[in-house]
Amino acid sequence: MGAKEESVELKAQGNKYFAGHEWLNAIDYYTKAIDLYDQDPLYYCNRAQANIKLEQYGYAIADAKKAIDLDPKCVKAYYRRACANTAILQSREALKDFKTVVRLEPKNQDAKLKLAECEKIVKKIEFMRAIEVDDEPSAFEGLDIDSMAVDKSYDGAKLGNEMTQEFIDDMITRFKNGRKLHRKYVYQIIAAVKKIVYDEPTMVEMEVQEGHKLTVCGDTHGQFFDLMELFRLNGFPTELHYYLFNGDFVDRGSWSTEIALLLYAYKWLHPNAFFLNRGNHETDDMNRVYGFEGECKAKYSEKVFKLFSESFSALPLATLIGKKYFTLHGGLFSDDKTTLDDIRKLNRHQQRQPGQQGLMMEMLWTDPQTMPGRGPSKRGVGLQFGPDVTKRFCENNGLEAVIRSHEVRMEGYEVEHDGRCITVFSAPKYCDSTENKGAYINIGPEYKLDFHKFDAVPHPDIKPMAYAQNSLMSMM
Repeated sequence: MGAKEESVELKAQGNKYFAGHEWLNAIDYYTKAIDLYDQDPLYYCNRAQANIKLEQYGYAIADAKKAIDLDPKCVKAYYRRACANTAILQSREALKDFKTVVRLEPKNQDAKLKLAECEKIVKKIEFMRAIEVDDEPSAFEGLDIDSMAVDKSYDGAKLGNEMTQEFIDDMITRFKNGRKLHRKYVYQIIAAVKKIVYDEPTMVEMEVQEGHKLTVCGDTHGQFFDLMELFRLNGFPTELHYYLFNGDFVDRGSWSTEIALLLYAYKWLHPNAFFLNRGNHETDDMNRVYGFEGECKAKYSEKVFKLFSESFSALPLATLIGKKYFTLHGGLFSDDKTTLDDIRKLNRHQQRQPGQQGLMMEMLWTDPQTMPGRGPSKRGVGLQFGPDVTKRFCENNGLEAVIRSHEVRMEGYEVEHDGRCITVFSAPKYCDSTENKGAYINIGPEYKLDFHKFDAVPHPDIKPMAYAQNSLMSMM
């Protein structure tokens, strides 16, 4: 059998893995096929699609470009590149490719629909930029929560001036039954927590005392029923059982308001025993595309989204656990000289959104790579850092390891970079389409890492991205 024939078989094996939602294995076989025969644009298109499923949008764009170089009329390649650029909010680039798809296939109704959606997004972005104000007044300004009345018909637990466990228990029951909180209570919770987290340092420093334990959780992405399973297995937050949620509470999953409100309620109840780090999805541009803004509007109001947005920008960016584990959502930095003191000094309140460069962007967006040094981001945003970068950072700052989230791991967690870089991800069967487990890490006073995996549980029949306001992402 010749190399070309063997590559066809490898591609077919990759297609089988793709059909079974085993994206990493699919990429592995598509890569093997390309290594044997690198002149078929469809091999690159298939790998691009698997990379999109893994949110490796930078890789997907590179694959699509290679396919276009091989065949300038390869419609699938323009389509893949448009989807990947849409995902990283490069809507103008996506628009060019959708226009090309429609020009090459004028009868393709699906492409026409996506082109129209993409044009809407570009117009919306330009409109938002045009009306943007540098010193926009606070969403909390003029919000008179005390004067708001709770209707007599509201049958939930009442909330006074302090959060109670009784209120949280009732909230969980309401959310499980598809019911909402009264808007006064939503405002109260967000306002109280915004004040608490605003006053915390950019890097919270905490210890695990004798008789206590800390659970570190990764992305939950609006998968409320899976979060309930995590709590069922591992115990609910208490003053003795600390929790740290390491960003990306919201977006994609369709119970993001439920998760955000529940985590905030626990933060209010246990301000010194419950910790929240900001993720790259606790940002306005991501929330507009990936569903959280639409969900806030559908379940509550635009005001609720604006309050959440302001509170997200107040969240700490990292947590230092026992001076041993630097925990942040994304990863490490473009400059080896960056230290924990630089994080301590970072005034996150001067910059509400992370932007395209700088420490905040890197803390929320970067990823580890197996190769030494630094490389371009597989996402198309940020960068990648190798084991030598992690080793130097840990040694320079007296750390045992960096704990981060931000990426699906098939076993729910992964230990890499010679044990110095740990990824934890807590959204099993991510987006109902990836066959991954969820995980969490328990840490006691001796600071040993105890990893636990868990499976997804059934949830009501509401699809991921259900509130993405008919955006391109929900259509894809």
